[in-house]
Amino acid sequence: MTDSPLPQTAWRETPFDDDKLKEECGIFGVNGVSTAANFVALGLHALQHRGQEAGGIVVHDPEHGFNSARRFGYVRDNFTSQAVMDTLPGPIAIGHVRYSTAGSKGATAIRDVQPFFGEFAMGGAAIAHNGNITNAEELRRELIERGSIFQSSSDSECIIHLMARSLQKNIPERMKDALRRVEGAFSVVAMTRTKLIGVRDALGVRPLVLGRIGDGYALASETCALDIIGAEFVREIEPGEMVVISSTGEVTSHRPFEQKPSRFCVFEHVYFSRPDSILGGRSVYETRENIGRELAKEAPVEADLVCPVPDSGTPAAIGFSLQSGIPYAMGIIRNQYMGRTFIEPSEQVRNLGVRLKLNVNRALIRGKRVILVDDSVVRGTTSRKIKEMILDAGAAEVHFRIASPPTAWPCFYGVDTPQREKLLAATMSEEEMRTHLGVDSLKFISLDGLYRAVGEANGRDAKAPQYCDACFSGEYPVAPRDKLAKGFQLKTAAE
Repeated sequence: MTDSPLPQTAWRETPFDDDKLKEECGIFGVNGVSTAANFVALGLHALQHRGQEAGGIVVHDPEHGFNSARRFGYVRDNFTSQAVMDTLPGPIAIGHVRYSTAGSKGATAIRDVQPFFGEFAMGGAAIAHNGNITNAEELRRELIERGSIFQSSSDSECIIHLMARSLQKNIPERMKDALRRVEGAFSVVAMTRTKLIGVRDALGVRPLVLGRIGDGYALASETCALDIIGAEFVREIEPGEMVVISSTGEVTSHRPFEQKPSRFCVFEHVYFSRPDSILGGRSVYETRENIGRELAKEAPVEADLVCPVPDSGTPAAIGFSLQSGIPYAMGIIRNQYMGRTFIEPSEQVRNLGVRLKLNVNRALIRGKRVILVDDSVVRGTTSRKIKEMILDAGAAEVHFRIASPPTAWPCFYGVDTPQREKLLAATMSEEEMRTHLGVDSLKFISLDGLYRAVGEANGRDAKAPQYCDACFSGEYPVAPRDKLAKGFQLKTAAE
């Protein structure tokens, strides 16, 4: 397999949005189309919100074999080049956009960028993974002791090495062997010379959907990526299911894992997924609007305006406004052209922080009692700056309403969250957080309210939760074995 050359310019991320949970990764694959890489590039563009650090595409062509291209930065800056795309011929391809949640976070090397490729006795295979392997360090030690040589710091590379050690006669069966050893959360797209493969872990924590494009098929993290290539949504890959799609369009379904109740990540509904995607048969936009309505019922307040913190708070703010009858207004305007940069900002620019990305609509805000609706509070640093901007613009009162419960626990399933002691809700009560942020009131939606908003009329089933909500509840559906070995303390009965 050849890998096209890398640009010489270094790429850096601006440091002004460090108070949000980062969106794990996005995966996309297609089989049975001409110039498959072009479809994958479009799909990855639609999934850019899930990872902006780096991206990669692997293809196979009967004449040229396997080829790949991996780049730092945005899809639009790398995979719109005709020169790059000409190196990626063939009817089958997979791709990945990355925000590092394991490995060398913040200092990614190109060797960490997926998809990963392996050459086996029966031919080559490439794999791209969304999620996190919670026993990766244990597996890595075992594999190295048995002679495996790792090329990256990514937990996902364990899967390739486990496949290499399997005694099964074909790659799908080797993948089953490998994934049965893996703990945590994973949605996977993989490819051989002729087959496209999609897998979700037994709990279905991370999303994966199947679409049809002409005579071929596509796999994607979200339905919005199917929309961009004109693919017809077929269905979600079910928790614990593996689908194998041949070059002739035959789709076979396998069940390599013990069946368990689904525990899909509830934060996909709150923040990670694009609002124009469909999750579990539900519009993400409508769910977020429902969250805002529930929030207005649970935590009403007298005010003049409901304003979203752009852009993720917008649907919930609309729902809050509709439920409360308080007018909706764009009190904060987002600079749509503030993205990543190739230069390190000066200290003076760094201190401007949020103001580079957001600006207050002063004429609208002055003298008003303002409800600010945001999707979450993590460290609280951005929330404090936004509050200061609103008060500087002359607001009479500032009330925060948060469209998720307090984030008090780290995620170990493919989301980059700070250490627990850096999470505001882990060390403060709601009233202490209100004082810390310096706002007139602060209210989060309840866990039951969130569950009602996502369609569970009776709220959360405490004995058998319908979703993974560990970042709110501290109840981890899969024990984070590597973290426990390093001393992480699970929730106690008192908490």
